[in-house]
Amino acid sequence: MTLTLVSTSRSFGGEQRVYRHASTATGTDMEFAAYLPREALRGEACPTLFYLSGLTCTWQNATDKAGYQRLASMYELIVIAPDTSPRGDDVANDEAYDLGQGAGFYVDATETPWAPHFNMETYVTDELYRLVAGELPVWEGAVGITGHSMGGHGALTLALRHPDLFRSVSAFAPITNPLDCPWGEKALGAYLGSDREKWAEHDACALVKAHGWSSDILVDQGTSDGFLSEQLKPWALEAACREAGVDLTLRLQGGYDHSYNFISTFIEEHFAWHAERLAG
Repeated sequence: MTLTLVSTSRSFGGEQRVYRHASTATGTDMEFAAYLPREALRGEACPTLFYLSGLTCTWQNATDKAGYQRLASMYELIVIAPDTSPRGDDVANDEAYDLGQGAGFYVDATETPWAPHFNMETYVTDELYRLVAGELPVWEGAVGITGHSMGGHGALTLALRHPDLFRSVSAFAPITNPLDCPWGEKALGAYLGSDREKWAEHDACALVKAHGWSSDILVDQGTSDGFLSEQLKPWALEAACREAGVDLTLRLQGGYDHSYNFISTFIEEHFAWHAERLAG
């Protein structure tokens, strides 16, 4: 598989790059951002952190707003930020912001018209994971995942579904219980059909109760987040982790909302947290 370098920019001694490649998982061209610290530029193997973005976003929201490049340089982390869905004129879409392009929910769709292209779980955990490991100096076995909102849902569910791939997981304001929130019900119903048992395979609360998690989990959630009560429901994840005996650190941050101002405030603590676990 051929990577095309779209852009590169020097940042904190490393490079913020954007790559494009033809994806077999989605049947489209896909772009992703990759930050390489100076150690990676020298060819040294580095721990790697996947960052999954939320509804309506691309990789650019993370690279331009999260302020992670300084932290990736400090903690010697490669950071991979994929897009949130396949895109293109031939790719199914919806007029609403919470379905279709920009809203892949990190699942493999089985329903028409989404199934031909919306295979974001396979894209992230198989195709992109292997591509990054093969083309960049990734320290084998030292890979973590984090994300925001829909991307927080993706980080939690992909880690819980693929514990052999990810050693650490955290999230910012994640959709924790899509079985019981409007965003989740709409997206999972469209992509996976009406069988709620299939939905449960992509619900962090159901997954942690069914399979557990061998390490700990970090979640930050703003208390002034307008989506907190109806869409995000972190207390559901807290209850599920308590029932499963999983060590969850849920931090409710007073006065913070759902924006990248919230993420950029606490992202350093997440990077330090992942760096400690990935170095172990």
